[in-house]
Amino acid sequence: MESFEGIIEFVAVAESHGFSAAARKLGCSTSHIRRQVARLEERLGCVLLARSTRQVNLTENGTAYYHQCKELVIGLQQANEQVNQQQLQLSGTLRVSAAGGFAEHFVAPALMTFAQQHPQLTVEIDFNSRMVNFVEDEVDFAVRYGELADSSLIARKLISRPMMAAASPEYLKQYGTPTHPNQLKSHSCIISNNDHWLFNMDGNPKSVRVRGRWRCNNANVVAKACEQGLGIAYMPKSTFDEGIKHHKLAAILEPFWGKGASSWIVYKNRHFQPLRARLAIDFLISHFSTWNDT
Repeated sequence: MESFEGIIEFVAVAESHGFSAAARKLGCSTSHIRRQVARLEERLGCVLLARSTRQVNLTENGTAYYHQCKELVIGLQQANEQVNQQQLQLSGTLRVSAAGGFAEHFVAPALMTFAQQHPQLTVEIDFNSRMVNFVEDEVDFAVRYGELADSSLIARKLISRPMMAAASPEYLKQYGTPTHPNQLKSHSCIISNNDHWLFNMDGNPKSVRVRGRWRCNNANVVAKACEQGLGIAYMPKSTFDEGIKHHKLAAILEPFWGKGASSWIVYKNRHFQPLRARLAIDFLISHFSTWNDT
C-alpha cells in the first residue's frame, strides 16, 4: 500500500499547477504536499514535476504518469461517493459562477432551497460574467446566457428566454409608442450587451441598430432605468416581471419580439464531477423544468 502514497497529492499538484493551490484543494499543508510528492518521486526514481519560482509543470515522465494516475484517483473518488451517496449528506463547498438578473432572481433562490436540503453543504456564488477557468478558479459549474463559444465545455439547457420590449408609461406618453422596430431609431434605447436588437419581421430575424444615453451590462439596472423613463429596453421577458406586475412598465412591439436565447448550466468536460455538483445541477434542471416564460 505504500506505493500508493503521494499519488493523490501529485494529481492535485498537476491539475492546480502549484503546491499551494493543491494544498488548498486537498485541505492540508503545503509542506505535506511537497513531502508526499518528493517521496513518490524517490520511489519511482524519476522527476515528475519541474519546479520554478513561479509555477510547477509536469516533466515528460510526469505527464505520462499523470494520465495514468488521474484515472485511479477518479475511480477512488467515485467509489467513495457511491458509498456516501446512500446517505446523501452532502458536504464541502459548491462553487457556482453566475451572471445576470435571471441568476440573481431565480437561480440563487433555487440554490438556497438546495442548500436548506443539505445543511452540511457550503454554497459560494460568484456573480461575475468573466470567462471562468474551471480548474484554477475551482468552479463546479457556471450559469450563462446566450451563445456558448467554448465547445470543450458541457452545456445543459436550463430554460429558453423569449424577448420583450418595454418602456415606462411616462416615457411612452412623452415620446410616443413605436409600432414597428424600425421606429426605434428615433427613440432613446437602453443598451445592455449590444446595440443591435434582433426582431422577428415578416417571419425572419432582422437586426435593428439602436442608440441611447444609458448603457449598462447589468439587466436589473437596465430594467430600473427603463422604469425611470430613460428609454426603451429589450431583454428577456422575465427581467421585466416586477415592472410589468406593478405597472411601472408597459410591453410594446409584441408582434415583433424575437425568440431570444437560452440560459445554460456549463461545466468542464471531465469524467468525474463531485456529487454535490451533480446533484445541484440535476436539482436546477428539475426546478426549472416547468418554467413558463411565453
